[in-house]
Amino acid sequence: MTASYDVAIIGSGAGGGTLAYALANAGKKVLLLERGTFLPREKENWDPHAVCHEARYNTKDMWHNQFGEKFNPHNHYWVGGNTKMYGAVLFRLRQQDFGQIKHHGGISPAWPLSYQDFAPWYTKAERLYSVHGERGIDPTDPPGEPYAYPPLSHEPRIQEVVDGIRKTGLHPFPLPVGIRLDEAHPETSQCIRCNTCDGFPCLVHAKADAHTTCVMPAIATGNVTLRTNAKVLKLHTDASGRQVTKIEAEVNGRHEEFQADIVSVSCGAANSAALLQMSANDKHPKGLGNNGSGLLGRNYMCHLNSAVVSIGKKPNPTKFQKTFGVNDFYFGGPGFEYPMGHFQMLGKMSKEMIAEGAPFFAPGMALDYIAHHSIDWWVTSEDLPDPNNHVEAGKDGGITLHYTPNNDEGHTRLLDRLKRLTHEIGTDMVVMPKRGFLSARIPLAGVAHQIGTCKFGADPKTSVLDTNCKVHDIDNLYVVDGSFFVSSAAVNPALTIIANALRVAEHLVSRLK
Repeated sequence: MTASYDVAIIGSGAGGGTLAYALANAGKKVLLLERGTFLPREKENWDPHAVCHEARYNTKDMWHNQFGEKFNPHNHYWVGGNTKMYGAVLFRLRQQDFGQIKHHGGISPAWPLSYQDFAPWYTKAERLYSVHGERGIDPTDPPGEPYAYPPLSHEPRIQEVVDGIRKTGLHPFPLPVGIRLDEAHPETSQCIRCNTCDGFPCLVHAKADAHTTCVMPAIATGNVTLRTNAKVLKLHTDASGRQVTKIEAEVNGRHEEFQADIVSVSCGAANSAALLQMSANDKHPKGLGNNGSGLLGRNYMCHLNSAVVSIGKKPNPTKFQKTFGVNDFYFGGPGFEYPMGHFQMLGKMSKEMIAEGAPFFAPGMALDYIAHHSIDWWVTSEDLPDPNNHVEAGKDGGITLHYTPNNDEGHTRLLDRLKRLTHEIGTDMVVMPKRGFLSARIPLAGVAHQIGTCKFGADPKTSVLDTNCKVHDIDNLYVVDGSFFVSSAAVNPALTIIANALRVAEHLVSRLK
C-alpha cells in the first residue's frame, strides 16, 4: 500500500485538474490519478486529417447505445481531459438557469444553489482560465465583475458578419474565450490566432486547458503526485460502507492500490457514474451513492447541438473564427415563448473537416469552394433531465449510454431562425435532404458536454450528492466534474465545472483543517 494523501483525485480535466490546483496551492498533499498520459506535442496537433479523420487523440474505447450498437465516444483521456480538445468558450450559466424554467418539452428544474452562490467562483474561474470577454452586450449576460482580459477582435470577414447581424436588430456579443492571447503585443503573445484551436490540441500551449492552466502549476508547488496511465477500477469502503478506504487501479498495466483521507471522482459524467457503479459492495449493492435516491448514472444530459455551415459569395480567409455569439433567442422570441438556446461561431472548417460530413459524391473542387467561403456555426439548446437517459456500467467496465433526445422543438426553431438570419446577411445555410449535409446534429458519440449523472441537492432521496458535492451516504467521497448538474442550460458547461471545483476546494480545505 502506498503512502496516504490528503486528497486523491481521479481524473485531471476541468473538474479534477482545477481541484488539484486549488488544493495544492492551499498546501494539501494531493494524488492525481489520470487514466491517460500527456498528449504528445507533434505536428499532427494541427493536422485536420489526423485530428478529425483519423481521430488520432480520441479514446479507442467502444461504448454501446441502448440498442446494443457500438460507437466510439469522442472522449479524450489525457492530462487535462477533454479540455485538451475543447473550444475554450467559457460561459457562465445565465442567472435564470439556476431557477425553474418552463420549456416546450417540459420543465428545467431549479438548482439547490443560486447564481449568487456561484458568482464569486465564476469570477475566480474566469481569471484563472484567462477568459477574454466584455460584459453588457449579451442581453442575457448575468451580473458579474468585468473580465480581466479584453474581448477578442473579429477578423475582417467576421466583422462584416457581426455588422450584418446587428443591422437585423440582434445583439452579437464577444464570446468568452479562455486563451493566452495578447493582441496588443503579438510578437510575445503565446496564442498566435491559428485556425486549429476549436477541436484541436494546442501545440504552443496557449489554450487555457486544465493541463497547462492547473495541473502543471499544481505539480510545481511540490504538493501533487501525478500518476499517468492509471485507470481506476474500483473504490473500496470499510465495513460500515461510510468511508472509502482504498482505491484499486491498474497503473502502466500493473495492479496498485492507494489511500487518501478524501477521494474525488472527477472522470467526467459518464465515467464517474460508471466507476461508482463498478464499486458496488454489500453496503452499496447498486453502486456508491445510489442507495438513497436510485439516481446514480441517471439524468444524463449532453445538450442538443448542431454544427452548421453557411456559404457566402465572399471568401472567408478567417483563421481564428470563434469570436462571437448570439443569445437573443435564449429564452424565446416572437412566435415562440419557450427557450430556444444560442448560436456561436464554430472554429473555421477546413476542406478535410467538411469532407467528414459530405456525401461520397461531393467533388473535391466543391469542398474547396465551400471551405473557402463558409461561415461556420455551433448551435446549442437545452436538453432536459430524464432518469431514463442513463449510464450503465457492465461487469467488464464497458459503458452503455441510454439516451433519447428531448425538448427538440426549441432546437428546431433556433435552427430555423439561424437559417433565416444567414439568408438575410447573404450567407445561406446549405442543407441537403435526409443526409443533413453541413447542418448536422451532433450524434451520441459527441460527449463533450456530458453532465448530470450524479445530481447534487439537499435531499438524499432526490439527489446523489449534497450541495458540497459529497456523496450523501459516504463521508469522504466527492464527485467534482460535470456530474453534479441539475439541468443543462444551453451554454457550454466547462466554466461552471471549473467554478464548482474551486468552490468545493474551499470546502475541502476548511474540512481538512
